[in-house]
Amino acid sequence: MRFLFALRSRGVTDGRVLTAMEKVDRGRFVKGVFASRAYEDMPLPISCGQTISQPSVVGLMTQALQVGPRDTVLEVGTGSGYQAAILSQLARRVYTVDRWRRLVREAGEIFREMDLTNVTGFTGDGSFGLPDQAPFDRILVTAAAEDPPGPLLAQLKPGGIMVLPVGQSDAVQQLIRVRRGENGFEYEELRPVRFVPLVEGLGSE
Repeated sequence: MRFLFALRSRGVTDGRVLTAMEKVDRGRFVKGVFASRAYEDMPLPISCGQTISQPSVVGLMTQALQVGPRDTVLEVGTGSGYQAAILSQLARRVYTVDRWRRLVREAGEIFREMDLTNVTGFTGDGSFGLPDQAPFDRILVTAAAEDPPGPLLAQLKPGGIMVLPVGQSDAVQQLIRVRRGENGFEYEELRPVRFVPLVEGLGSE
């Protein structure tokens, strides 16, 4: 209850999102010395020098994405797998891609343990999306780019929504929502955030 109250107090009010976050145990995705802090509203280190985002930011990004039950979602930046697991409760299908093979493998093991049959993980350069699975109703990027990557914009369906952090440094980033309309893309700034940078190429692990 404290976990859900903290989410509500930070602006996560969508009932479907709160229900999804109640169902997905963050403790499954936090290993080692930080396991005892899994239910605190803070980012925590994971493998490969990456982080698991704080729950309130996960909730706010998910809420901003406005996922429907028939949607196909692309997540760029699998990380621990926590965000993809929450999306799996809301969407018909979730594809998640990460440049670190180890993270995709470890997240995949948790997805199987949780019997999340509608999530598929890929190792790849997320800045290019997943052309073979495109187009997508929704795209969520969990790493900061200077601008929304062109290949991701191209893979968004008409009427689709993409949520991502943008900024030239880890000190100044804005979470934005992009909608693909009939006459192009509409951009909306949501809130300041801090994310790891979106890096091209594959990781070494």
